[in-house]
Amino acid sequence: MSVQDQTAPTAAPTEAAQEQSHGVVLTDVAAGKVKSLLEQEGRDDLRLRIGVQPGGCSGLIYQLYFDERTLDGDLVRDFDGVEVVVDRMSSPYLDGATIDFADTIEKQGFTIDNPNAGSSCACGDSFS
Repeated sequence: MSVQDQTAPTAAPTEAAQEQSHGVVLTDVAAGKVKSLLEQEGRDDLRLRIGVQPGGCSGLIYQLYFDERTLDGDLVRDFDGVEVVVDRMSSPYLDGATIDFADTIEKQGFTIDNPNAGSSCACGDSFS
């Protein structure tokens, strides 16, 4: 029996699984930084959660944090072992957004490039 014969066929994603995903993208650099932070903490049960909530100068602010919970209605997408979670209400505001990590003299930290943001405040912490 060959190795090929021993592997189970891969199934196409189910409709339910496709519905549970979101349009946020995590770059390889950001995924590597998340993995590094989780290793430093000795945690493998945390997910990266991104959401939006009312606030800031422009009307909405981003929330980006580690979360051990998965709530009803959460949309989850895996990036090489890093799960990114978006709540269903935030998903339309974040569809197509890219989370990256910068480590330069000018900027260090996670960045969010969101094509849905019509405008943002001068500090960059809020958008509309």
